[in-house]
Amino acid sequence: MSDTLTRYDVIAIGNAIVDIIASCSEDDINELELNRGGMTLVDAAGADRLYDAMGPATEKSGGSAANTLAGLAALDIQCAFVGQVAEDQFGKVFAHDMRATGIDFDTAPRPTDGTSENPPTGRCLIFVTPDGERTMNTDLGSSQFLPASALDEDLIASAAILYLEGYLWDPEEPRNAMRRAMGVARAAGRKVAFTASESFVIDRHGDDFRAMIGEGLIDILFVNESELATLTGEEDFETGFDMIAPNVPVLVATRSAKGAVASAYGERAVVAAAPVAKVVDTTGAGDQFAAGFLAGFARGEKLETCLKRGAIAAAEVISHYGPRPEADMKALMEKSL
Repeated sequence: MSDTLTRYDVIAIGNAIVDIIASCSEDDINELELNRGGMTLVDAAGADRLYDAMGPATEKSGGSAANTLAGLAALDIQCAFVGQVAEDQFGKVFAHDMRATGIDFDTAPRPTDGTSENPPTGRCLIFVTPDGERTMNTDLGSSQFLPASALDEDLIASAAILYLEGYLWDPEEPRNAMRRAMGVARAAGRKVAFTASESFVIDRHGDDFRAMIGEGLIDILFVNESELATLTGEEDFETGFDMIAPNVPVLVATRSAKGAVASAYGERAVVAAAPVAKVVDTTGAGDQFAAGFLAGFARGEKLETCLKRGAIAAAEVISHYGPRPEADMKALMEKSL
């Protein structure tokens, strides 16, 4: 273990994104030719076009890893975030939201003039159909320009767990920053957690991910059922899980309504999905599952308890609009566990 004092339970590197969420019909999805239920990268012009087509919207700070930290902070886990915003209003909103949630966020904002070289703060346009399914269209904006030089290596080394967002593996500059952070964390004896984020990310960078798994660089891996299939090339869940589990100390696989499965240091646990009265918006379900799981893991709880915490957190977030918890999560955990 590191000689560095443990200052944080979890530090995350991810996209600094503002979510813009609106209800829509199935016809809207078809007419706008959206990738229903998926996440598609768009440029600033595409984001403007979709924004103009949206109905009344709610704007909330998001980004996958940032959402996970918000869930962790709600459970009194000490967190810090590294991500790139621009010097604009959305950047100020994002920074304020993170700090107000109790998350340390000190990455310097990047100048912007609206051009592709100096873009504004990232935004994700989320269309939610009546069944609660979310279709995301993301303009990464300044997020994709997070440089390795923005990392505070002492800060990285001071966190028990480094949590990395797969979405941010796509652009080269933050990918290099995350590789550097992994090296710092591993040299300090810390654990590296990685979330695959989306099947399309694995389609593009699966060789990287499989190499990192094979080299033992990932201590905790989060995937959902479809991501696992993309990563392994196996449609059968159990076969795919058994392919990855021996190479990752902790593997967590979510299966939506079918619950979740995890293996850790030779132990295996399975939990059912937590009950929810009505699915309103599935945005952030995986992010909050990771938050619940990591909250238990950081405190050394049993594997099954960690999974239950994840299921409870995911059920809470899909019961309302937005990717971050709205209930008193500590009280909800105490009541539900």
